Order: sequence, then C-alpha cells, then structure tokens
Amino acid sequence: QVHLVESGGGLVQAGGSLRLSCAASGGTFGRYAMGWFRQAPGKEREFVAAINWNSVIRYYATSVKGRFTISRDNAKTTLYLQMNNLKPEDTAVYYCAARALQASDAYSLVKEYDYWGQGTQLTVSS
Repeated sequence: QVHLVESGGGLVQAGGSLRLSCAASGGTFGRYAMGWFRQAPGKEREFVAAINWNSVIRYYATSVKGRFTISRDNAKTTLYLQMNNLKPEDTAVYYCAARALQASDAYSLVKEYDYWGQGTQLTVSS
C-alpha cells in the first residue's frame, strides 16, 4: 500500500511559477509509474503529466506542454511538478497518482492508476 501526500499548492498570480511535491511512503517508489492529474470545480479529473519509473518516458497534456515539467527523485521517494507561466485556467486541485504494474511506461488515464493522494489546491489569479 502506497501513501501519497501532495504539497506546494497555493495562490499565485498569472505568469508565476510554483512547484508541487508528492511524497510517497509505504511502497517501493522506484518501481512505480507516477502521474499528476487535476480537477477543477464541476469538471472531471484530467491528466496533466506522467513519468515512468526511471524518468526516461514523460507525457504531458497539450494544455501544459512547454510550461510544466514532471520529475522524480527515487532516492527521496518524491514526485515533482514544476509549473511555470501559470494561467487562471490552471486553477484546480492537483493530485498525484501511482501505478504499480508495468512501470516501464507512463500513463495518462485515471483508471490506469492504483493509488492517489488527497490533493493540493492551486489557485491562479488573473
């Protein structure tokens, strides 16, 4: 059982930057594929970025490509999301997720993940 805890959310002005972290415990972090998702009020949870176990494969949603960077530190069992040039439409609760099987690839669907954190709120003001 993997326990995921997100942190780093907050209020930021449009054009600003922020880095989210996701600390993992209770499992073998280096064996998991990881992802970031977000959910705005009244909307479904959507894919943001994903990374495979050794960081060779990374996927991004079109809406964040070129602005967000996903990374991981397996020694620190932590996943990161560096967010630059933030926009009001990035406002959402951000969740990290872990997938235990076939971690050699990265995954963009909610149903492909086994474990989820509780989320951290990001609000971008215009």
